[in-house]
Amino acid sequence: MLVAVFVLMADRGSASAERNRKPRVTVGGDFNYPPYEFLDKQGNPAGFNVELTRAIAEVMGLDVDIRLGPWSEMREGLDNGKIDIVQGMAYSSERTQEVDFSTPHALLYQSIWIRRDDRRIRSLEDLHGKTVIVMRNSIMQDFMAKFDPSAKLVLTDTLADALKLLNDGRHDCALVSKLTGKYLEKELGLKRIIPVAQPIITQSYGYAVRKGNLELLDKFNEGLAVLKRSGQYQEIRGRWLGVLEPQPVSWQRVFRYVALVALPLVLILVGTVAWSRALQKQVAERTRELAREVAEKEQALRELRRHQDKLVQADKLASLGILVAGVAHEINNPNGLILLNLQRFEETLRRSLPILEEYYRDNGDFSLGRHSYSRLREELPHMLTETQDAARRIKRIVSELKDFARPDTADMSEFFDLNAVVQAAVRLVDKSIVKSTHQLELCYAEYLPRVRGNRQRVEQVVVNLLVNASQALEGQGKRIVVTTSFDAANHVVLLAVQDEGRGIAAEDLPRLTDPFFTTKREVGGTGLGLSVSAGIVKEHGGTLEFASVPGEGTTVTLALPTG
Repeated sequence: MLVAVFVLMADRGSASAERNRKPRVTVGGDFNYPPYEFLDKQGNPAGFNVELTRAIAEVMGLDVDIRLGPWSEMREGLDNGKIDIVQGMAYSSERTQEVDFSTPHALLYQSIWIRRDDRRIRSLEDLHGKTVIVMRNSIMQDFMAKFDPSAKLVLTDTLADALKLLNDGRHDCALVSKLTGKYLEKELGLKRIIPVAQPIITQSYGYAVRKGNLELLDKFNEGLAVLKRSGQYQEIRGRWLGVLEPQPVSWQRVFRYVALVALPLVLILVGTVAWSRALQKQVAERTRELAREVAEKEQALRELRRHQDKLVQADKLASLGILVAGVAHEINNPNGLILLNLQRFEETLRRSLPILEEYYRDNGDFSLGRHSYSRLREELPHMLTETQDAARRIKRIVSELKDFARPDTADMSEFFDLNAVVQAAVRLVDKSIVKSTHQLELCYAEYLPRVRGNRQRVEQVVVNLLVNASQALEGQGKRIVVTTSFDAANHVVLLAVQDEGRGIAAEDLPRLTDPFFTTKREVGGTGLGLSVSAGIVKEHGGTLEFASVPGEGTTVTLALPTG
């Protein structure tokens, strides 16, 4: 009976001990990655990662077995399950395919290390064509494989080996995190190497578990959060990383130095403050006066230049007007003769065709000049039509040039209704509009005040705006909307011509009324229509404004003061 009782008590004690036993976690890390993780002189794990892992294990009730070795073996151990968690791995999107990462507990500033006497490499782009030392299976080997697949890489087992090779004068550079490199440089006495000033990349650094082991990862994330809230994380970081990072200057030290420097100056400053303030007032007043004078002179200079530019432009236009007046007559006379003769040629050809066709049917093909009749019967009518079109274009260009150069002698005393002017202009260009669109919307305002000026000249402007709008349309279904209105606040009547055409580029809008500027050169535009229109509007004391969105259309607004 007693034996049974003892056996039962032993079983319960064993079960209770089993429940109280902490979970065993195997933690892996690099044995030579100071100050994060490394083996000290006695062969024991040390470093920021090691102390942080032990602190997390304590607050989370975990039993950790920290194993440090070559990085390649640690990665392999994590893959085959011998290692439960790696306490320090740089984050990359490629690695997330194989492992899950914790919240970062540090940042790695990856740097290019070079020799002091060889500073050809200053940036990441300088690595092309160079021999680069990286640690085997490290994040920088992955980075270089992606950045420059053709790069020549020298692989080492440890970062210390990489820096030693570079220090011994071998290869061009090494890729090592700045903090680790500084630590190894000091520990190994490497005098010939330095990091390039700016890190090439910054990477998150934290715990990593095999893909899917989220339960263990959550425990380490929770433990890390507890340490940060308690301040223990900051203490551990300060012990291992703070001594190698630049230390901020304390406010107490700043105040002490300021006091030592400022005290001898206080007596001098007190003695001169009154004189200094008076002098400052005088200087400030004089400075304001000089600033005003400079601003006035600059404004006057800008006005002078603007007026000079206007005078030069006016002189050019006056010279152009004289030239046009002299040349227009010389061009129109021979061009009129060409148009007249072309009509006679066309009539002669039309009357000769039956005779030529009859001869062609009876005797077959024959030569006219150096060309066969079978070819000329097809091409000659087209050639005559094209020649007539070209002559008419010459006549139109000369007419527009004469309008541009003609002195203003029009009667400006007539009172007219803008609605009636628009209706007349629409009738004049109705055929041109119908060729481009069947969707012309006319919206006339009632009881518009009359405008004083020259009705025919304003009608010329409206015709030009309607023609431009129709020529801007591309494709079917596009609209032209013509609207009149009255702006009582500014005492002007308004005409808006809106099209859904190709639009005008923003950089071209300010130049639309410049003489000879056109966006329709390929279809025969001369660049004088809007220039002449702008001159007519100006004569009437009005304005012509353009708004356009490329690909959506253009709106032109004509404003004329009421009589």
